[in-house]
Amino acid sequence: MKVPTLMDSKEKNDKINSGLGKFARYTSLAFEMGIVIFAGAFGGLKLDEYFCTSKPWFTVALSLFAVFSSIYLVIKSLKNE
Repeated sequence: MKVPTLMDSKEKNDKINSGLGKFARYTSLAFEMGIVIFAGAFGGLKLDEYFCTSKPWFTVALSLFAVFSSIYLVIKSLKNE
């Protein structure tokens, strides 16, 4: 009789690689990207308001930084599969 234990690594990988596991992983990546980009744009907007800039330099800079950062995070997470 086999004693119930934690999932073997093979069983765990099979569960993660199932359709629902992949869907959940990619959905969380999309939400993560959206949150990072939103935070960058919002932070840039608040900095532009605080420093009373004539053009939205902080918004543009932080938005671009957030986009590149989120792409980097997605590539890094996909590479670790």
